[in-house]
Amino acid sequence: MWNENERNEIRRIHDMAARGHLPEAIAAAGAALLAGTEHPVLLNLAALAREQAGQLDEALVLLDRALQLMPQDVACLNAKGLLLLRMERATDALSCFDRVVAISPEIPFGHVNRGNAMVMLGEMSKAEAFFRDALARDSAHPLALAGLASVASARGDHDRARTAALAALNARAGIADAVLALAAADLAENQVEEAQARVQRFLAQPNVTQLDRARGLVLLGDVFDAKGDHRRAFAEYVSANNVFHEIYAPRFSIDLGAADYARRLIKTLDSTTPSTWAQRRPDRHAVGHVFLIGFPRSGTTLLELILDGSAQISSLEEKESLIEGIRAFMRDPDDLSRLIHASEEELERYRDAYWDAVMAEGVSLAGKIFVDKYPLNTLKLPLIARLFPDAKIIFAVRDPRDVVLSCFRRQFKMSAPMYEMLTIEDTAAYYNAVMHLADRCLKLMGMTALEVRHEDLIANFQPQMDAVCRYLGLQWTSVMADFAERAKTRPQATPSTAQLARGLDRRTVQHWRHYETEMKPVLSTLSLWVERFGYDK
Repeated sequence: MWNENERNEIRRIHDMAARGHLPEAIAAAGAALLAGTEHPVLLNLAALAREQAGQLDEALVLLDRALQLMPQDVACLNAKGLLLLRMERATDALSCFDRVVAISPEIPFGHVNRGNAMVMLGEMSKAEAFFRDALARDSAHPLALAGLASVASARGDHDRARTAALAALNARAGIADAVLALAAADLAENQVEEAQARVQRFLAQPNVTQLDRARGLVLLGDVFDAKGDHRRAFAEYVSANNVFHEIYAPRFSIDLGAADYARRLIKTLDSTTPSTWAQRRPDRHAVGHVFLIGFPRSGTTLLELILDGSAQISSLEEKESLIEGIRAFMRDPDDLSRLIHASEEELERYRDAYWDAVMAEGVSLAGKIFVDKYPLNTLKLPLIARLFPDAKIIFAVRDPRDVVLSCFRRQFKMSAPMYEMLTIEDTAAYYNAVMHLADRCLKLMGMTALEVRHEDLIANFQPQMDAVCRYLGLQWTSVMADFAERAKTRPQATPSTAQLARGLDRRTVQHWRHYETEMKPVLSTLSLWVERFGYDK
């Protein structure tokens, strides 16, 4: 396939790259490709050049061509997986890393990268297992140790995070996951000055990626929040979100944003009447079926974590199980008319698709009350009403000003809805639209709903949970109160998980008042819901 001169040149370029002379190797690879020599080593280097230039799609084309030439090439498979991770296509990346491990199971980096893909998917238990697979092959592998630190930090287990992070940095300085896990541990232990110094040193490094810079700025905002310098904290959150905006604008700056989507749904709903939605149909898969909804950062994770302590409950956290129904009936707000007029036979297909998705996650339903916790299923209430009209709704409520502030300053896995939370104004507008939609749906569709106020749950834990249990027909057990320890071993992690590992935290109540000046532009937007949910102005 390649003559002797070509093989010698390919070998020379490969050796150049292996010695760390990447610019020279990339230039030589480009010249060889122009001269007509096509080889996975050359295409991999050319793809790296495209990636460095931000031309990610072009890089992917080159790696796919390399893998056409040599499907078992571990270097190209790994490079493609890493590129897909950068493109936040974690599931596709995982398939590449699975192939790497299948071909070369003895190589630690395949296992490490599987772990990183799982972190991106929020699957912390699986990520931890993959990082430990890497350490079984190299007990001091710095990226595997950093991965363990990141998992422990996300769960709020800062002692373990510190141990793993220090071991990682002892093997290799400057690893972002390890540095940020250490800074988060410092902050959790009230070593605020140490956390600030650590983050600022990290941000001063010349080769910090955009995404890691944004993560560092969020943490620096938390440092200044802990110090009581709320003006500086807000400025750091703004800086972080500006970086996130720059990273994600090409993907999520679209014509129809999530808030506009909610507004258009309301217009369509306004053409319907209660009789349109009047139907009753018991579920046949679970003893009880509950949708735990609200708005992100309203307390849904706390409620789900408490309920999950009951032997009567099976729960699923932050998994989109309604996806097939959404594709069929809610991809566009105008599709809602198809949902309204769908036959019972057609709806049954999408009920089955929902339960198939739930059970594919390993959820046991027999004899259980099933709790589907996904805050922004609030947007899917029309679909829920048609598919599961007898399902119960728990609607988590928190002071709208605290919700909006918390969404603005917390780092979520990026998606189109989360992209709408990169400015305080957009966050408030999105909250307002979703609350209007929820209010309209629940009144129109006559679904059973229980509002649970986050502040009341913190102040009067047992009476509030007794009310929730009565609503669900659930027997309270003392194990349910041990949610803080369960948070540290959760298979998944959300922005709330580390916080909940500390237990009930009254410091989060009325936190918005520290930022009243910065939030002035949105207070009028939120005033309707402040009054509606009974909060003091």
